[in-house]
Amino acid sequence: MFEKEKLSPAQTIIQSVCHVKKNERVLIISNPSLSEIAQNLYVAAREAGAEPVLIFQSTRTIMDNASVEVIAAIKTEPDVILSVSEQKLGKDEMAIANPYIGENGEKYDSIFDYLLEGKKSIRAVWTPGLTPDMFERTVCIDYKELSSVCEKICKKYEGVEFVHVTSAGGTDVKVPVSGRKPFVDDGDFSVAGSGGNIPSGEVFISPVVGNGNLAEPVGTDGTIVFDGSMTFSDGDSLLENPIKVDLKAGFITNITGEEEAKRLLKSINEAEKKSLEIEKEGKLPEGKGAVYARNARGIGELGIGLNPAAIISGNMLEDEKAFRTCHFAIGMNYDGDAPCLIHLDGVVRNPTIVFHYKDGSSFTILQEGVLQKL
Repeated sequence: MFEKEKLSPAQTIIQSVCHVKKNERVLIISNPSLSEIAQNLYVAAREAGAEPVLIFQSTRTIMDNASVEVIAAIKTEPDVILSVSEQKLGKDEMAIANPYIGENGEKYDSIFDYLLEGKKSIRAVWTPGLTPDMFERTVCIDYKELSSVCEKICKKYEGVEFVHVTSAGGTDVKVPVSGRKPFVDDGDFSVAGSGGNIPSGEVFISPVVGNGNLAEPVGTDGTIVFDGSMTFSDGDSLLENPIKVDLKAGFITNITGEEEAKRLLKSINEAEKKSLEIEKEGKLPEGKGAVYARNARGIGELGIGLNPAAIISGNMLEDEKAFRTCHFAIGMNYDGDAPCLIHLDGVVRNPTIVFHYKDGSSFTILQEGVLQKL
């Protein structure tokens, strides 16, 4: 299962992942530290008969804006965008202040998201945190097999009311997902409107947004113990000590642990403060600052790692794809109804994940980290 293909990683992305065709316009956005990968992608795109353009910007963090030149390049609406980033592509400052509006009325605070999800006019790959070693190890896998596994898990999600996640490390949390649809990062970005990470390999879903009402609670409830790795506002790290996060009615009520827990709390506090500041600066509509700040304590994602070549290394781009793991994100979700300045992923090792259906039945997806027969 998941045998490697006889292509270089760059060729695999261009040919097997994005299915780039002759004369298509390919925009590659990168940082100088990843210039070799970016240039290999440029050459692979040229080999496929495409018209690639490569643009560099300095490294952006989760709180930084993309350069105006990068935003302008994205606005040209190329067929394919490859964001090869040491950390992040960067936020779209103008769109945060004046969001794009899709045909269905949905708002997008990034031109990238608008073209990908709203207009569905581009295909895209984004790699926040990519390293040369990771690129070489995790890209050349069997994407047909990965797609099949992702499809089967999505099928199992039909009719699920809530997901119960437990682990030997102390996680015991119920995640409501009724009415939510799962997303896949299966490495098939062949049609307009499709895109995802490289390395690929996860099925993920946005939990029902909490109401914060302890009397009549709605939302994720219980305890998550992160014991693999964690994304903080200043970068990703392996966890020497676990972080215990308690949740009620969809929002974090308490964070305990050693220095890592303090670092997570600092990241959340910074996002809450920044949300209110940018509203005062007129970069968020009135009242939105409080919404962004509140969601900095919400759970925006539950994901299951499915890339057999991925390992837990302290780099979340890879860690969240690793077999025998799941991950939760604190902050922004993928359904667009929990906007936030942060999306902090944390990995749980060897979880047991049980889907509970509206008819009272259940199905175990992972048993102590082992993927069950689908």
